[in-house]
Amino acid sequence: MDAEIYAKSSVHGVLIENMNDIPYVRRQHLTPETAAVMTRVSSEIRKIVPQKIPCGVQILAGANHEAIATALAANLQFIRCEGFVFSHIADEGFIDGCAGELLRYRKLIDAEHVQIFTDIKKKHSSHSITDDVSIEETAHAAEFFMSDGLIVTGVATGHAADEQQVKGVAGHTTLPVLIGSGIDKDNIEKYLPYANGAIIGSHFKEDGKWVNPVSRDRVQSFMRKLAYINSK
Repeated sequence: MDAEIYAKSSVHGVLIENMNDIPYVRRQHLTPETAAVMTRVSSEIRKIVPQKIPCGVQILAGANHEAIATALAANLQFIRCEGFVFSHIADEGFIDGCAGELLRYRKLIDAEHVQIFTDIKKKHSSHSITDDVSIEETAHAAEFFMSDGLIVTGVATGHAADEQQVKGVAGHTTLPVLIGSGIDKDNIEKYLPYANGAIIGSHFKEDGKWVNPVSRDRVQSFMRKLAYINSK
């Protein structure tokens, strides 16, 4: 099982996502079984992964309220949030900013211990409607609206983030900055001066393809490389 591989490979965290739930629908069209199944899956994974390893959840597409509720019910520590500030056009359609509603909901259900890590200028999306707002300004807005951390991605799954964008975001926020796509053992070192962590999907899968199962060898090889870098 994928979760068992991660648990035994000493990863620093685990993110649960309904990636195979294609085609994704926006939150207003999401039906109850999605959140129910994600809660069940998350609860089972939380039993496998040691408590010292934080776990989080993302529910596509843009189902951030449902993710908060799932995290609370399954004893997870964080969510990955789409559309926290500003708006964009995703392949599912229009995604609007949700920070005000989401943080009030988090307080309402007594889940303020669940951290919210937010994508800014996220992948698989058009940002032409906010083209006059830089990624650094977007980072500042997310921090002002009380995000717990920021996620910078490339243009699509498996595509690395622009190094200069990551550097720019890190220089304009006091929040943790994560790389949200395209990280592998060959490029991780160049991001470490600016990023606090990375969300890794494709590189950990067999043949580097996100649709495949997790590869124990690829995960452990990456973790050995990371440990070597951090020891220097």
